[in-house]
Amino acid sequence: MSLAGKIALVTGGSRGIGAAIADALGERGASVVATATTPEGAESITERFATRGVEGVGMVLDVRSADAVAALFEAVGERFGAPTILVNNAGITRDNLLLRMKDEEWQEVVDTNLNSVYRLCRHAVRGMARARWGRIVNIGSVVGAMGNVGQSNYAAAKAGLEGFTRALARELGSRNITVNTVAPGFVETDMTAKLPAEQRQALLSRIPLERFGRAEEIAEVVCFLVGDGGAYITGETIHVNGGLYMA
Repeated sequence: MSLAGKIALVTGGSRGIGAAIADALGERGASVVATATTPEGAESITERFATRGVEGVGMVLDVRSADAVAALFEAVGERFGAPTILVNNAGITRDNLLLRMKDEEWQEVVDTNLNSVYRLCRHAVRGMARARWGRIVNIGSVVGAMGNVGQSNYAAAKAGLEGFTRALARELGSRNITVNTVAPGFVETDMTAKLPAEQRQALLSRIPLERFGRAEEIAEVVCFLVGDGGAYITGETIHVNGGLYMA
């Protein structure tokens, strides 16, 4: 599968799942802009791309800011052209039981994980509509389907993301733009690597495949959806969780 000539924008691309997605798209020939929240993070992306032979750069973006999103699309358009692949991966957690949750913990998660997707998609679909081709992939979570103790804010945002995906897919289908959600389960990251052995085992015991996923496995599903193989899939949530949740 070749993505040569395509321009991809990946939010939250400095590490973990976002980094794996950005690298995989670039290795398939796309020009990739991946975002980070700090200049240092953006520079690390640019350096990583150079090392891997990927055409692209890192750019700074605060996904909570409408002005920052508008400025990013202007900068990307001037340097590469309008993106026709958008992967909304940026996200945060602010875990707490609802009785103890602060207003800012709710607002920060919903604004970063859900409202940002509205902001980015609203800009991206303009260029996609002109090109009569586009691929939007929103990175959800198994928590959006299953729920999780202490994550009512995160679960609400990710569940909302799935509804947004289905509605937008209906709006944009006639323009040859697909919109899908990829919902990972537990994935090997710096955070899961630091979990106590007992807690890791408790999590693994719930997964039929008896292991955590790899970021590269999530990236492969995203690449399938934006490539020719996924051209007739839209409005779907693809669960990638080792059997933890079976839709």
